[in-house]
Amino acid sequence: MRYKITIEYDGTNLLGWQEQLDGPSVQDYLQKALECFTPVLEEEDISEEASTGERLQKSNTILSDNDFSEAYGGASTERSPTAYIDVREEASTGERLQKSNKIVVYGAGRTDAGVHATAQVAHFDIKEDMEDWKLREAMNARLRDMEAPVCVINVEKVSQDFHARFSAKGRGYLYRILNRRAPAIIEKNRVWWVPVPLDVEKMRQGAKYLLGHHDFSSFRAAACQAKSPIKTLDKLDIEVCGEEIRFIVEARSFLHHQVRNMVGTLKMVGDGHLEPEDVKKILEAKKRSAAGVNAPACGLYLKKVVY
Repeated sequence: MRYKITIEYDGTNLLGWQEQLDGPSVQDYLQKALECFTPVLEEEDISEEASTGERLQKSNTILSDNDFSEAYGGASTERSPTAYIDVREEASTGERLQKSNKIVVYGAGRTDAGVHATAQVAHFDIKEDMEDWKLREAMNARLRDMEAPVCVINVEKVSQDFHARFSAKGRGYLYRILNRRAPAIIEKNRVWWVPVPLDVEKMRQGAKYLLGHHDFSSFRAAACQAKSPIKTLDKLDIEVCGEEIRFIVEARSFLHHQVRNMVGTLKMVGDGHLEPEDVKKILEAKKRSAAGVNAPACGLYLKKVVY
């Protein structure tokens, strides 16, 4: 059976989504919570039940545009066998774990260390056919025993062709700035504390230049593995709630650090280091050094994944 789960986590003391050798991660906690269940795949079944990424990396033919759209969220249209590299890396961890008789949990997005989530989505396969609520309660009991800063909000059975990452049609993030002179105490590690006044209207003016279909090279991390820097930003709203400034950002997919780099640049517009028109120039420069600071991970939340 394949199950889709919705997860909430506090990323403060986590090394991000992906399983790591040197510390706790969301994927690691969830897989440990499933250790008492039986993997659905035997080693010899892997090729037949492979996920989208695994199928692509095993193929020796040239990928079609549809294949790339499925694998990269529409980010790449390059058609070359050399482009299997990223998909192969995505699949290899899962294959190794599955072959070691361990249940693999696949996430919709690889959030970084310190990033939080209120609605991350993942999937996994187990042989047991359980009622959704019972599986949720069983996983949460194990997570509590481990004192994991992770919980499962919802569980539902899905078809075998569902993939948490490759089936996603959109993702939504929230970034929170606490804009006041007094430091963050209750919200420490959950907001970016900015003590200097920010001009929200100027930030909104700058944000307009980022909406739409662009080359976002100026806002991607140096370590970003995406084949193309071209993305379509569907939404970038800036709201004020008391002393808090909230950035609501939505797109089909994002580059590594894209949201944090955009917020960091807009913060510099708000504090007067940049003008709203500078955002357009930064976008057109197509180089990371032209943009502003990388906003800290603690203010970022994965809020939704659309299927």
